[in-house]
Amino acid sequence: MKYGQKDWWAVILGGSSGLGLATAKKLASCGMNLCLVHKDRRASMETIQKEFDAIKALGVKIETFNTDALSKEGVNQVLTALADKLAGGKVRLVLHSIAAGNLRNLAPTKTDKTPEEKDFENLLGAEEINGTIHNMAISLVPWVQEIMKRKMFATDARVIGLTSEGSRIAWNGYGAVACAKAALECLMRGLAREYGPHGIRCNIVQAGITPTPALKMIPGSDKMLESAIRRNPLGRLTTPEDVGNVISLLCSDEASWINGSILTADGGESISG
Repeated sequence: MKYGQKDWWAVILGGSSGLGLATAKKLASCGMNLCLVHKDRRASMETIQKEFDAIKALGVKIETFNTDALSKEGVNQVLTALADKLAGGKVRLVLHSIAAGNLRNLAPTKTDKTPEEKDFENLLGAEEINGTIHNMAISLVPWVQEIMKRKMFATDARVIGLTSEGSRIAWNGYGAVACAKAALECLMRGLAREYGPHGIRCNIVQAGITPTPALKMIPGSDKMLESAIRRNPLGRLTTPEDVGNVISLLCSDEASWINGSILTADGGESISG
């Protein structure tokens, strides 16, 4: 697929790894320019820069910002700089792919003894839950509002978020992220309703269990991967590239009538029990 317009941009929040990076590669191969916002340590940047250079070699414009996408200052910094680079172009896509959540249990691990006071010391608290919901859901709002305010959106634009089965199925250690995913799904429906009249389509992609750096942080992720392979009718795991392909399809003109939806990209994993 090649996009007809050459002045489209994608703003990808969390664009240096996992689903965000895979989507960036796919969109670049289709001719879309990229604004990649990420937050990485200096020690990781040599490897990440190689990925960015490979994308640039595809012939698209790419602007990268190693900054805090969760702050008002970060939003203003990126969009002010991007406005100078658009040169008549417009933002076709905003993808929220930020994985910044707390992965601790809500309750002590069950043992044969009654939990002691020390067993409650490192449990997930309300502050961590609130922070995770902000990072992985609410932080999308100022980006959409500010891009709209600055008249940077294309006439027919897309806003896309990412969710998982964990928004409805309880996984140990996933409580805060589950709240954030569920909040993002609800929020996206509101965005779809209120931004639709402005020509902006807002949707969620539910990826299957995908081997990414973020997944490795989830307690018991190895067992999740094994279960996903057994369940999947197509006999393999979802890859970041699978998800990037679906997001690319949603950016096409033919997908303009999809709004306020959750699209599952998992090969049938979630319907297989």
